Amino acid sequence: MISYLPLAHSFEQLLFVASLSYGSQIGYFGGDVLKLTDDCQVLKPTLFPSVPRIYNRIYDKIQARLKELTGMRNYVATKAITSKLFYLENYATYNYGFYDRIVCNKFKAILGGNVRIMATGSAPISVEVLNFLKVCFCCPIIEGYGQTESTAASCATLPHDSVAGHVGGPIPCCKIRLRDIPEMGYTAQDTPYPRGEVCFKGPSVF
Repeated sequence: MISYLPLAHSFEQLLFVASLSYGSQIGYFGGDVLKLTDDCQVLKPTLFPSVPRIYNRIYDKIQARLKELTGMRNYVATKAITSKLFYLENYATYNYGFYDRIVCNKFKAILGGNVRIMATGSAPISVEVLNFLKVCFCCPIIEGYGQTESTAASCATLPHDSVAGHVGGPIPCCKIRLRDIPEMGYTAQDTPYPRGEVCFKGPSVF
C-alpha cells in the first residue's frame, strides 16, 4: 500500500492498521502529493487508496492524453474504453486482454503498473469518473462510507458489483438502522427511497 493520506484522518489510520494486520508492506510517499505518480513508479503499489479530489486529477490527466491522440491511435483508444465500459456495466469485468495490452497498460503505468485494487472515501465521487478509472486501471475501486466515529468505514461496495453510484452494504461488524423522524417528514415508508436518520451500531463504533 502506498501511504500518503493524512495520518490524522481515520481513513489512513484504518488502512495502516489493516496493512499491518494482513502483513502487507507499506510504502511512504516523498512528501509532495503533486509528485505522487513519481512515487508510484518507485513503490509500484498493489493497493492504491485515495479521495475523489485526487482521482479527479488522475481522470483529467488521462483525458488530456486521450485528446492528444489522432487517427488510428485515437480510434483504438476510444474503442477500448467504450468496449470495456460496456463489459464493466453489464458483466462487472475489468479486463479485456487485447485492449489491456495495447491501451490500458499505458494508463496502469501511471500508478506503477501493479495496482490490483483501489479504494475511495471521504466524499462522493462521480459515477463517470469511477467507471472510467476502473476500466483504465483494470481493477475494482471500492467505494466506502463512514465517519471517524465508526472507524472510517461503515459501508463498502463489493468488487464484483457492476453498478456504481452507491456505497454498498454494511461491513460485517456494523449494523445499520434507518430511524424515522416524523417531525421532519422522514420515514422508512417514503417512496421511492426510504428516508430517516442513519444509525450505526457495532464494535467499530465509538
